[in-house]
Amino acid sequence: MGALQTIVLNCDYMSYKTIDPQDVKTSEVHALLLGAIAPRPIAFASTTDLEGNVNLSPFSFFNVFSAKPPILVFSPARRVRDNTSKHTLENVMATKEVVINIANYNIVEQMSLASTEYDRGINEFVKSGLTAEASVLIAPPRVQEAPVSFECKVNDVISLGPEGGAGNLVICEVLLMHVNEAILDEYGKIDPFKLDGVARMGGDYYLRANGDCIFELPKPIRNKGIGIDMLPEHIRNSSILTGNNLARLGNSETIPGHAEVEAFKTDPIVAYTINKYKNDPAVLQNELQLLGKKFLENNQVTEAWKVLLMQN
Repeated sequence: MGALQTIVLNCDYMSYKTIDPQDVKTSEVHALLLGAIAPRPIAFASTTDLEGNVNLSPFSFFNVFSAKPPILVFSPARRVRDNTSKHTLENVMATKEVVINIANYNIVEQMSLASTEYDRGINEFVKSGLTAEASVLIAPPRVQEAPVSFECKVNDVISLGPEGGAGNLVICEVLLMHVNEAILDEYGKIDPFKLDGVARMGGDYYLRANGDCIFELPKPIRNKGIGIDMLPEHIRNSSILTGNNLARLGNSETIPGHAEVEAFKTDPIVAYTINKYKNDPAVLQNELQLLGKKFLENNQVTEAWKVLLMQN
């Protein structure tokens, strides 16, 4: 079998390339992984070597894995081009300490500049114009401009392979957290809009997590929804409603009753739609589904249900 194979599935207009990682260059695998697994949070890691020289560098192989104990894991991979290790990896293995700073949009370009592969001993704080703030419990400084910083001890470093491109899981236990109060809401929680976070995409692309990029989605664990399979057939088989629309309906625990549906026909928009298309049932059905879709996109699930049930 060749490196790339096209498979046509038994569904509308879908075709896929199937790629065996063993059959293509590591650089191609790397690009595909980073392009597909996105957005990725960024660990802006500050470390020191045994002589106290400071290093600052971002890593997008990163996430949180435990709350008690509080554990963060990031992975400085071996360089694909020459199989060398990064200064951050060498430092954490030597000192067992790291500060993981969270970058936001205000400092994203300074963070990117800090990713430059400067020679050992060059201080990326100085190069990027960021301020080194002394940590409380560990030697590496934190980034003063970062909205959140975590002072961590390194519990373990797990190598995932000896070749270029291989990751090294740096398992970090959070000792202290520093949170800029300006990003907190009235309840003391981090406001995602005030955080103005950034995430890594493939290639040179980043994501700014703000504005319309942020949306709320009720978690299914809060209730036991009826599921898409229990939706009325005319809703489930709609050519207008998307899978996301159906899932939002399927996350409902109850469905409005007949009296509620009839009462909602007096709503101005609904009444206008019914009156305009009452002589063409097929068009009316489409218009009601479009209206229901609009309600769903505005997070008005009950109203969407009432409109969509009018077609039954």
